Amino acid sequence: MHPLLTDDMTSPSSWICLLRPCTAMKLLLDGCCKTTCWIFASWVNSVSQTPRGESVAIVGGGPAGLMAADVISAAGIPVHLYESKPSIGRKFLIAGKGGLNLTHNESYEDFVRRFGSRCSEVAPLLERFGPKEVRKWCRGLGVETFVGGSNRVFPSDMKAFPLLRNWLQRLQSQGVEIHTRHRWLGWDSAGKMSFDSAEGRYCVSSTATILALGGGSWSKLGSDGRWVEVLRQEGIGVQSLQPTNCGFDVLWSEYFRSRFAGQPLKSVILRFTDSRGNVFERRGSCVVTEYGLEGSLIYAASPLLREEINACGTARIVLDLAPDRTLENLQERLCAQRGSRSLSNHLRSRVNIKGVEAALLRECQLSTNTPSHRAEEWNNANALAHLIKSCPVRLESPRPLDEAISTAGGVLFEDLDERLMLKSRPGCFVAGEMLDWEAPTGGYLLTMCLSSGFAAGHGTMEWLNRRVMEGWWSRPWHFRLFMVTCSRNCIRRV
Repeated sequence: MHPLLTDDMTSPSSWICLLRPCTAMKLLLDGCCKTTCWIFASWVNSVSQTPRGESVAIVGGGPAGLMAADVISAAGIPVHLYESKPSIGRKFLIAGKGGLNLTHNESYEDFVRRFGSRCSEVAPLLERFGPKEVRKWCRGLGVETFVGGSNRVFPSDMKAFPLLRNWLQRLQSQGVEIHTRHRWLGWDSAGKMSFDSAEGRYCVSSTATILALGGGSWSKLGSDGRWVEVLRQEGIGVQSLQPTNCGFDVLWSEYFRSRFAGQPLKSVILRFTDSRGNVFERRGSCVVTEYGLEGSLIYAASPLLREEINACGTARIVLDLAPDRTLENLQERLCAQRGSRSLSNHLRSRVNIKGVEAALLRECQLSTNTPSHRAEEWNNANALAHLIKSCPVRLESPRPLDEAISTAGGVLFEDLDERLMLKSRPGCFVAGEMLDWEAPTGGYLLTMCLSSGFAAGHGTMEWLNRRVMEGWWSRPWHFRLFMVTCSRNCIRRV
């Protein structure tokens, strides 16, 4: 059995439940007419697994689109995948440059909580295809995985290319047709999908469609967010795209920007409380940039910081530059006589505050205090200790959407059914970063893209299968008569 096909997709008897209940029950109970039951169930299974004349168009060659193509093509349904760029999986390859973080090794409950306000919507998707299934899927492609630092899961060779290469080879063997340099423009008046390609504009007709066009970050890799207006014009609810897992602007002085841009702030604690009372506190590292602050610690707090800036105009964070020392210890050590040493040398020798940390203390004083108050605080050991433990930094705005690692916002779950199909457009499914969710870095983004692609793929097959079954009673009368006669023979034996 194909690794992406579940047991319920391969058992003929499971399809009997889609028939009229009385007929299905009699067939299942009829142990004396196994042959008729098997013929009937096998027919149902065959027409449901490979609906004749049906085809699926998938728009987007990222992880979500590829996963949907894998699921559907494994069932023998023709798949056409359209990608705007010259090659497939560009963002996937970029994500693997420093080591491809596939997923995160933690409990299901903790994993789901990482998705914040949308955890209830993504939970059913992750329950069906979560971190364990991601690792199993990798093994199916011939790539082993391991758990690294901070419980992050990586391929054994840390690389994305071997995994993508094996994946594309499997898709090719399953008959998936890939069309590159095809930009999706929307639907024409007849409901056909419109594409702009090297040969010009043309329209494509398919039985079902899966949209997996990505978010709005890293537009040079293909996800430019142009689909937002297209869907809104169709009356589909879309939450505006916003940057997440991104850096933030800070109004540094010219001296600080020119001297310390690119310097890391290692092992500091970031504390933040927003205007609604939400509290964030975490230890980690970040980097001073020309425009502000960047890095994993900032990314983790980015959803709260972004919403605070949207609501209040700015966000004020506090950095603890000496997390391994108590306030009392700092005060005691800084109160020691410094003699002829400069204050910078005193900070370095007594509490190991130097370089960018020392400069950041002065920078924060410049932005918050008057000159006289700054001088008084700088020469007061107790006040200086408080400043080291609670160094305030005002964030002005998140970095532009195109610079973000990922995006928040997208197609509202309220406009989708449980199969990720648009309620207003039957047969059209949505997956990946196009959906309205956000998550931190650490494997959560990729796992959710794969999971939603898996769900959209199975949802598409279910929708196609139901179309076939609903059309069964419209088949030629002699075929229906044969099947009904078989059923009645089974019933008489009970």
